Amino acid sequence: MKMVMAIIKPFKLDDVREALSEIGVQGITVTEVKGFGRQKGHTELYRGAEYVVDFLPKVKIEAVVGDDLAEQVIEAVSKAANTGKIGDGKIFVFNVEQAVRIRTGETGEEAL
Repeated sequence: MKMVMAIIKPFKLDDVREALSEIGVQGITVTEVKGFGRQKGHTELYRGAEYVVDFLPKVKIEAVVGDDLAEQVIEAVSKAANTGKIGDGKIFVFNVEQAVRIRTGETGEEAL
């Protein structure tokens, strides 16, 4: 099993969710996060005062899938989240040793 974690722009969340649903991903976890990479933030004007926004709003999506589905998930997220501009995000893939569904006690891929 693999955990695919993607950090994307917030307005791309619906596109990514739809793309994952189409390939059969059962569930995802979404977290609102802040961060910066090559963008390095930007300056904004508020009531005449200029200030620097270092951390930009992002969305972190996590999905645990079977090994056979991991590459499809990576491809779907890449296509759905791509705008061609800096700050589109990143995808990370981790090995998952065990998964347990608390309600039924199912383990492994059956728990997904």
